[in-house]
Amino acid sequence: MSVLVYTESDQGNFKKAALEAASYGKAIADAMGTTLTALTFKANDVSKLGDYGVDKVLNIDSVNDFNAKIYADAIKKAAENESATVVVLSASADSKYIAPLLAVGLNAGYVPNVVATPSNLNPFTVKRTAFTNKAFCNTEISTPIKIVGVSNNSFGIVEKDAAAQIEAFAPDLTTSSTSVTSIDKANDKVTIADAEVVVSAGRGLKGPENWAMIEELADILGAATACSKPVSDLGWRPHSEHVGQTGKPVATNLYIAIGISGAIQHLAGINASKVKVVINTDPDAPFFKAADYGIVGDAFEVVPKLIEKLKVFKAQNA
Repeated sequence: MSVLVYTESDQGNFKKAALEAASYGKAIADAMGTTLTALTFKANDVSKLGDYGVDKVLNIDSVNDFNAKIYADAIKKAAENESATVVVLSASADSKYIAPLLAVGLNAGYVPNVVATPSNLNPFTVKRTAFTNKAFCNTEISTPIKIVGVSNNSFGIVEKDAAAQIEAFAPDLTTSSTSVTSIDKANDKVTIADAEVVVSAGRGLKGPENWAMIEELADILGAATACSKPVSDLGWRPHSEHVGQTGKPVATNLYIAIGISGAIQHLAGINASKVKVVINTDPDAPFFKAADYGIVGDAFEVVPKLIEKLKVFKAQNA
């Protein structure tokens, strides 16, 4: 009996979500009085996982590009190898793709969007968001093997002083009818999935030529840039930056919405963010009802002043 966590990496580097999943898995392992094993695919510096409570790392070096079917099969075999009764995944798009396949393979119950460690181990009960983050529900998993999907930024990263035992893992894996032909990545930006702060803008920016100040604000804050659906539909910004219920959901520590009125689909996708700030000229914009802080004003006046103040603050605290 053990706990297994799938720790995602990008170009060999562990994602923030992977370290959060490992921290969450360690909390469950401690509560169960058992060990935590991590599964990685071609990751660099796998011993780093010991800093987050991982006792053993199974490192697969034979799989190149992401393939949900193959990854799910590998995690299944790792769970069987370790006699894992709990498998922890993150809330990334890849993990959500893997989870149903893994659940079928292990005949396991799967609960996504989990925001806290189990309130009870018998029956195994976890708290998750529901109704597009408008409510919480406590869900019991009754299957012998449980799969938990941890919501981003819900548990946090907790460092533990441990030495991880590293083992090469080379199971016989299934084949897939799909293959990756090419991958294009933007390596110079903070990704929405890993960002703790997101600066998002909408049609209030009036055109793509005005996005420089959004990117400058994001750069100062170490944030990712995002946009509303109409902006991506108009081609002002790439669809990869579209956040909301029909785009990428975000659960950041800080979400800044500039020139976004706050349609219900957009709010549903960002509602899990801890602090929401809105800048809009319309005091009746729906976003103000959901925001923690609001500024009624013209973005072309407010944002440059905010950038100026942040530059002074950073210079004074350098």
